[in-house]
Amino acid sequence: MTVRRDLDALARQGVLEKVHGGAVPVVEASTHEPGFEAKSGLELTAKEDIARAAAELVAPGSAIALSGGTTTYALAHQLLDVPDLTVVTNSVRVADVFHAAQRVSGQRQGAATVVLTGGVRTPSDSLVGPVADQAIASLHFDVLFLGVHGISVEAGLSTPNLAEAETNRRLVQSARRVVVVADHTKWGTVGLSSFAALEQVDTLVTDSGLVPEARGEVSEHLRRLVVAGEVGS
Repeated sequence: MTVRRDLDALARQGVLEKVHGGAVPVVEASTHEPGFEAKSGLELTAKEDIARAAAELVAPGSAIALSGGTTTYALAHQLLDVPDLTVVTNSVRVADVFHAAQRVSGQRQGAATVVLTGGVRTPSDSLVGPVADQAIASLHFDVLFLGVHGISVEAGLSTPNLAEAETNRRLVQSARRVVVVADHTKWGTVGLSSFAALEQVDTLVTDSGLVPEARGEVSEHLRRLVVAGEVGS
């Protein structure tokens, strides 16, 4: 039967779990943390649009922080030509973007000074833990660009990784402005540990897939909502 074949296919993809008499959706565990490669191909167009919109918020000569994540990785590529930029990051992937550009072009006008915090490496290639936390504590950023596992009204910003939650708290505390870069699929997702309330976020940069109801909720709690590709957002 066609329905049975469809259910079998969805079960193999991990979308459904077959049970007696039918199937039920698979609910992702709050501690589940996909690796960087697994996430890098998801919502790729949205992430690139978000990265371009977020890059417009960066002024030459700024000191910024970029957390780990595939969206901040996309943002890093958009910042290579911003002059006199200082970048603090706990992401191995983000640091590699700037270091590779410097190796290729030598004395690039927009080359950034990159500070990698050190620490324990997570599945998403972020460096977290006491070493990273101590490094961040003495720093002060003009803007923090933060990738998140999940964002919701009740839980705020959350992650499945307890050590990453603490490191992200330190990043938020050290920033004058906090900009969350997250595609629409992150809305309503809740990880194991919350590390910031929505009221601590200045701006959310997202994509046009965020539904009107969610946009209304965001606008009630955040200072600014930027929807990539939409004029006047």
